[in-house]
Amino acid sequence: MTRYLYTSVTRISDLQQKAFEIEALNREHWQTGDFILGEVLDTSGLHNIELPNGRMMEAMEGDLVIGALGARAATLEAVGDWQAIDNGTFEALTPAGLMGRVTSRSPFLTPLMPLVYLGHLQRGGEKLTMSGVVKLYPERELRAPIVMITGTSMSSGKTMSGRLIVRLLKQQGLKVIGAKFTGAARYRDVLSYADAGADAIFDFVDMGLPSTVCDPDEFGAALENLLNRIAALSPDVVVAEAGASPLEPYNGKTALDLLNHKVCFRLLCASDPYSVVGVSSAFNHKPDLVAGGAANTSAGIELVGKLSGLPALNLLDRASQERLLPLLMQSLNREA
Repeated sequence: MTRYLYTSVTRISDLQQKAFEIEALNREHWQTGDFILGEVLDTSGLHNIELPNGRMMEAMEGDLVIGALGARAATLEAVGDWQAIDNGTFEALTPAGLMGRVTSRSPFLTPLMPLVYLGHLQRGGEKLTMSGVVKLYPERELRAPIVMITGTSMSSGKTMSGRLIVRLLKQQGLKVIGAKFTGAARYRDVLSYADAGADAIFDFVDMGLPSTVCDPDEFGAALENLLNRIAALSPDVVVAEAGASPLEPYNGKTALDLLNHKVCFRLLCASDPYSVVGVSSAFNHKPDLVAGGAANTSAGIELVGKLSGLPALNLLDRASQERLLPLLMQSLNREA
């Protein structure tokens, strides 16, 4: 029996509730964010699928997977784009349903799950897209300050640090929104902010984007709409993560430029002390604190200070967490 698997990029849609048709479209009609159907060809490599609720499941050969066309540009794992699809076959660039053709892959990464294109999802002759299901929210000023978490690369400790910050601020009785504004689709990161106690969570999928590798103007308009949605909830603080690093093609710099006037505290998560200097100088970005792998040991913390003059904390250490809280509350003009 054929199974339809809905990936987590479909969570903003009504695809599981309302019927749709499948029609193969010529390439000139394909666009980023289109919902498509692909059949799994092989499960010898990575074949986990992230469902709309964030749970992972294993796909099987012959399963029909619904995802969205997009692009990924991961420095440590894989690069791919739907525009590279040339023979109807492609890969799930992330388990969340970001679909495109792999153009570069780390030798340390298992091959991604291959699929064959069966068609676009449609209703009444109109294709269904991620942006088409996003509501436009009335313009509203976001009054809450933002704790902004950036990194020197993917897997540098941003999400772990964000979870901790959400937890610390919730313990102070604040209304906290958790957000991930840039990256490639993966629901589990922002879900972990909810697990830490965030009152509400959002990411770029809620903006109608399968990833933020897109035109800066398109990204900026989508981000402004999401900020209007967040502002309507009247949070005390927003804990926001920018996926990857500001220098990668995920529009991290665009996000920081738009949000800079709202940011009260800047945390840079770095993989090593030298990368702190690289990102700080290349991006002209001076964080308030450094965390992540660069601060795992006292030697790393000392080297961060020597190279950059910046303070660093190992946020996995309870004593460091106790030192972080007053820094956060001071930036919010509140007492711990």
